[in-house]
Amino acid sequence: MNIVGSTALVTGANRGLGARLVAELLAGGAAKVYATARNPQTIAPTAAADPRVHTLALDVTDQASVDAAAQVASDLNLLINNAGVLGFGSALNGDIDLFGRDMHTNYLGTVRVTRAFVPVLESNGPAAIANVLTLIALAPVGPMAGYSASKAAAHSFTQALRAEVRSRGIDVVGAYPGGIDTDMLAGVDADKAVPEEVARRIVAGIAAGDDVVWPDDASDGAGKVYLGDPLQLERMLAG
Repeated sequence: MNIVGSTALVTGANRGLGARLVAELLAGGAAKVYATARNPQTIAPTAAADPRVHTLALDVTDQASVDAAAQVASDLNLLINNAGVLGFGSALNGDIDLFGRDMHTNYLGTVRVTRAFVPVLESNGPAAIANVLTLIALAPVGPMAGYSASKAAAHSFTQALRAEVRSRGIDVVGAYPGGIDTDMLAGVDADKAVPEEVARRIVAGIAAGDDVVWPDDASDGAGKVYLGDPLQLERMLAG
């Protein structure tokens, strides 16, 4: 996927990794980037001031909002599903409502947005979809059981999607970062990757046509463990 001259859309672009993905796409030569958020006024003014950036309302949990965005962004050839939420809670004691919120946003939101934009991407192909997943989609972290499950569902969807749209000229990329130093993990005492570096590696992976991107050093190392012995990664993260 050639980033130069591309027209991209990033969900959850108002902060954290999403904002950095917008910046990296612009640095990589994208012609236009739709920076989306539930409230587009929360997009950083410095990003919105770039003439290549088009702010757009998009709530991934609302079908009407998704459909309206697909009507506007009809020139798209790169979709980055990044929007997400994280609720803390263990498998037995986590709040069921938070589990449902995470699943509705992280999994079904990705499904909803992807389905709406596949016809657009196909008509503007060659095209690509990049789903920002997480290392713990592959093996859960106990205090994030609901979030891990929602991302595991999105991981499975990514695999099924890749096979389904291959013949339509659409590449599908799964990105599996470890912890990132953003508001989502504020207060969590753990090693965290710099979001700018994660964004750079994700965009580079899209450009290279990679099916899977390990966008930080921690996920790269853990990814090698997973590919060799999935149960070993499960034990590592459980500890």
